[in-house]
Amino acid sequence: MKAATSGYFDVVVAESLDRLSRDQEDTAAFFKRLSFINVQIVTLAEGEITHLQVGFKGTMNAMYLKDLADKTRRSLRGRVEAGKSGGGNAFGYVVRPGGERAVDHEQAAVVVRILTEYAAGGSPQTIAKRLNGEGLHGPAGRPWGPSTIHGHAKRGTGILNNELYIGRIVWNRLRYVKDPDTGRRVSRLNPPEAWVVTEVPDLRIVPDAVWRKVKTRQQQMGATVVGSSSGTKGMCHANRPLYMFSGLTKCGVCGHTYTNNGRRLVCSGHRERGICTNDLTIQREVVEARVLAALEERFLQGPAFDEFCRMFWSMENEVRMQRRANVVALERQLVQVRKETEQIIDAVTKGWATPSFVCGWTASRRANRRS
Repeated sequence: MKAATSGYFDVVVAESLDRLSRDQEDTAAFFKRLSFINVQIVTLAEGEITHLQVGFKGTMNAMYLKDLADKTRRSLRGRVEAGKSGGGNAFGYVVRPGGERAVDHEQAAVVVRILTEYAAGGSPQTIAKRLNGEGLHGPAGRPWGPSTIHGHAKRGTGILNNELYIGRIVWNRLRYVKDPDTGRRVSRLNPPEAWVVTEVPDLRIVPDAVWRKVKTRQQQMGATVVGSSSGTKGMCHANRPLYMFSGLTKCGVCGHTYTNNGRRLVCSGHRERGICTNDLTIQREVVEARVLAALEERFLQGPAFDEFCRMFWSMENEVRMQRRANVVALERQLVQVRKETEQIIDAVTKGWATPSFVCGWTASRRANRRS
């Protein structure tokens, strides 16, 4: 888009429209922006792309994508029902060629240890620190963290909630949708009747007694945090509140984020994982005051501030001008489309719309656009 805006080319050639995108919103936005700067889209399958192709072909491409996803899910479901891997792997197992899972006894011993220590009263944070201190790596070879252990009970994530450890594959518990604003995938919990559960007793690595103790303690911990008649605070109050520079304060030793611990900031690598030697803390208000003072001193005074204002208003004016030009161009296109629609309706009404007429009208329309 930057190259097109700079005038480096005046036509985009592709095999078909779905090579550019199968997302209707992306296709329409791409076509709209290129049309505004007079850049054509030509494909071998459809020829010159117009609003008609964007509408109909974009819908067909989106339907194809959905149909492909449905077929893939049906295939994965068949593999899961056969006791094979439906994609990905869990800590404690290896996936052999063909999708067959097998127990990794070294990792399985770590899993049993985690659940046993938690059932005995250990916290995920303490367990993670102890494992990291012994040099035992977690999933994907990364250090252990509390969230890797406790996960989310309802979603079945985390070491404490993976039912594969008791010989049960639960598939389709979650579905993933893309956030249209951020483009990131977001998980949603499916209803229990949509889950696919397959018993695989050969893959059990955690004794049933240990599993029951873990679930009992999770229920007790959940009741303590959520509260009801006991008057304790609700779950929403247990979440850490955001502050001015949440996620932006990093440890200078290990690079992990500094997190809120009361009114002070502390390295999460040291506090939660035990992999950092930096035990220094600092009051959150002190960090905020220092950063704001530096911004005011360095960027809100003198030539730097004047340059910022000049660039800001220059960009703002450019955006406004582009919006006005875009509206004018779309209004002209709308008038042209309405005129062409009236011509087609008139031709059909009078019986002129023969195949040769349609081909001739299309060729004439393309020639007018090129001129």
